[in-house]
Amino acid sequence: MGCGSCSTGGCAPAGCKSNGSCLTNGCSKLDVYDWLSHMDMPSNFKPFNIIEVKFKGSRKEFFVNTENLYLEAGELVAVETTSGGFDIGHVSLTGELVRMQLKKRHVRTEDVVKKIYRKASPSDVEKWKISKDLEFETMHKARILAKELGLAMKLSDVDYQGDRTKATFYYTAEGRVDFRELIKKMAEAFRIRIEMRQIGMRQEASRLGGIGSCGRELCCSTWLTDFKTVSTSAARYQNLSLNTLKLAGQCGKLKCCLNYELDTYMDALRDIPDNVERLETMTGTVRLQKTDIFKKLMWFSYPNDENWIPLDIARVKEIQKLNKEGIKPEYLKVEILEENKPQAPKVFDYQNVVGQDSLTRLDNKGGKNKKNNRKNRNKSKGSGNPQAAAATNLENAQRVPKPQNPNQQPRPAGQQADRPEGMSKNKRRKNFRNNNRERPSGENPGSGNPKE
Repeated sequence: MGCGSCSTGGCAPAGCKSNGSCLTNGCSKLDVYDWLSHMDMPSNFKPFNIIEVKFKGSRKEFFVNTENLYLEAGELVAVETTSGGFDIGHVSLTGELVRMQLKKRHVRTEDVVKKIYRKASPSDVEKWKISKDLEFETMHKARILAKELGLAMKLSDVDYQGDRTKATFYYTAEGRVDFRELIKKMAEAFRIRIEMRQIGMRQEASRLGGIGSCGRELCCSTWLTDFKTVSTSAARYQNLSLNTLKLAGQCGKLKCCLNYELDTYMDALRDIPDNVERLETMTGTVRLQKTDIFKKLMWFSYPNDENWIPLDIARVKEIQKLNKEGIKPEYLKVEILEENKPQAPKVFDYQNVVGQDSLTRLDNKGGKNKKNNRKNRNKSKGSGNPQAAAATNLENAQRVPKPQNPNQQPRPAGQQADRPEGMSKNKRRKNFRNNNRERPSGENPGSGNPKE
């Protein structure tokens, strides 16, 4: 299902920027997917001659293809209207699925009398686009006229006919509105035939579209075709708070999705005992505070006690039966539920190999740690704490270096070796190794010349 090619006039004036997958005011709004579109029909098969055409919003009508035109979904066609002239719409469905849609909407084939004139020509498409561009300005002026007349109505949308000879205004109102004077002024201002059509709040939301509190597009503007009555009892059965701000949709009425899970809740409520507002015990009366329908638990509490006592449905029925017989059980206590009971540790039938190799095995443990230890040691030396400085000096004094040469005696504690100024520690070590290296006989260690 797509809208076709935009270059041939198969898209709306704004263009299809979702490649045929847009929903609100788009190509596939309330459309039926044709699973047989890729299959070839037999040669002697006669196609169904009624076509479903979609107009602005969710309005769809059926037309007879008297000329036997080859039409595909998404093409623009010029169709007959009841008030004269022609209108432009998209082909939304063809073939045998149209017969099923007629049956679903309880429309007989004999009742479809309006015809498809032709495929929309470039001049038809241009005139149709111009009329669509006038809708916003027309709506703005019409609202100003209705406000000047003080009419208790809300103009929500306007739909121009394809040949720009008629405009249909959709409005919502709580009661009956006398708009005869408004029609006169609008006919003088716009120079077209005016039709006023009253719709409900839900139909208005379906035409305008939007995003619901769930984060998705409104059901009424994407797939929902029939509006069932929604009452506050649906919220009560589901233990929802009766907050109109949370239960109302964009149309101002109760959300249609309150009926989606109602049957599931009704099935679960069959096991819940009715009229259990209080239970009598030896220590007093407990009152019902909360019911978990799917876990089948009921919470009770004593007067002036904030601790709630969970009871299973079977236990509640047992106490209720005892109360009817005039018997009061003892003080209710919190029963340990199965989900709260201590469970034995799980024994897995597989080995957990994750974590066998240390994640820090590749870290350099020497460099940074040694540098940090040196910095901390230097900080402790330079700090103003005399006790820490004395402990450091005592530790250094007791440290005796190992002799580097067997012939060399260890240096007494506290005595420093004579060394040239400016010579680094590594350089002193290198010189020491060079001086004590084994030399061939006849070589003077103190001079670079051989002995004579």
